[in-house]
Amino acid sequence: MVISAMYQGRDKEGNVFKMAIYQWKGKRRSGEYLKGEITASDPRFVAEELRKMDIYPINIGKKNEFFTLSLQGTKEISPKTKISDNNLIVFTRQFSSLIDSGVPILQGLTIMIEQQKNKELKGILLKIKESIENGASLSDSLRKFPRVFNDLYVNLVEAGEKGGVLDRVFKRLSVYFEKILRLKRKIKGAMIYPIVVLSVAVAVIIILMTFVIPVFANLFASVGAKLPALTRDVIAFSDFMRAYILYIIIGVGALIFALRFYHKKESGRRNIDRLFLKIPLIGVLLKKVAIARFARTLSTMVESGVPILAGLEIVSKTSGNKIIEESLMQTKQDVSAGSPLSAALNKTNLFPPLVIQMVMVGEKTGNLDAMLAKVADYYDEEVDNAVNNLTQMLEPALIIFLGIVVGTLVVAMYLPIFNLGKAIKG
Repeated sequence: MVISAMYQGRDKEGNVFKMAIYQWKGKRRSGEYLKGEITASDPRFVAEELRKMDIYPINIGKKNEFFTLSLQGTKEISPKTKISDNNLIVFTRQFSSLIDSGVPILQGLTIMIEQQKNKELKGILLKIKESIENGASLSDSLRKFPRVFNDLYVNLVEAGEKGGVLDRVFKRLSVYFEKILRLKRKIKGAMIYPIVVLSVAVAVIIILMTFVIPVFANLFASVGAKLPALTRDVIAFSDFMRAYILYIIIGVGALIFALRFYHKKESGRRNIDRLFLKIPLIGVLLKKVAIARFARTLSTMVESGVPILAGLEIVSKTSGNKIIEESLMQTKQDVSAGSPLSAALNKTNLFPPLVIQMVMVGEKTGNLDAMLAKVADYYDEEVDNAVNNLTQMLEPALIIFLGIVVGTLVVAMYLPIFNLGKAIKG
């Protein structure tokens, strides 16, 4: 359907505004798409007139200079497109503020697209906006990008749409992802120092073995010095590394590739994840992280009106460990069969008595979401303590290891020199 109209405006002094022909495209609430031309002084005036006719403006622009939100400045978008956690959090927080202020979804998306600098996210938002304009719901439009908006995100938005509380849902999502990201950063930040120290240790050993030790070996050979057993062993190891360094690098790379390939298999991931849970300190930390994430995720979903069974299925997929995932799926089956959540969690042997008791109290009082949130806050602190303890143990252990290795090499190289000095004096 085509609509044409002409409006004329004057300023306070009675002068006629400079007029222009504006082309527009719009949509009625019934879903009918319309287009037309309006002669007016300003595109905002065109939008105002369209709203008076109960038409939602999609595009407005001067004739022959038609404006539209385009894919210019974006990258090619597919269902596999990803964005960073930080970009997702910023989008969720800003979109939450817009929805909370009463801005319609499409208008909110338009604002987000216009100010978006990230090319991938801008392209995704354009696709979502286009999908909604074609009649899809927001949750269905988000579901087309599973690597950006996971099951938790989509299901919460869907619950918000059905319950008419979309503003609250986006607020909860922004809080949830901020806390999860903070947890990730704490763990990564704590591991940076040990990894750097270990990397330096490996680099120092390689440099000493391939460049420094051979110089001493040639020196000792030129004077025909009799070498102690420790020195001979170090030189032999140095010769081995120099001869096979390329094969060692290829072997390490192949081992890493094989482990990654094995981890992608169902059985491989199960075995590796089970092994990690059994490692002292590391296993305890992983369980605490899983409990914190479980409680935070399920609390957010229950609070937003997502059914407990759907929530448990989604929570199991976000656990990050195959053994824990399978335990939570068994919990879902037990709850589906009529078992209380607290009893089902108790059967897994993953959750300590404190968590079971708090969940039980939440079930009895009808405040399960609040109790789970308290569990999440408590275990966030527990993770902090576990990470600090692990770091405090790893740092001195790595420094001692580096000191022993370098000290052994120094002693091995200087023992023959001391012996030579004694022989010369004698």
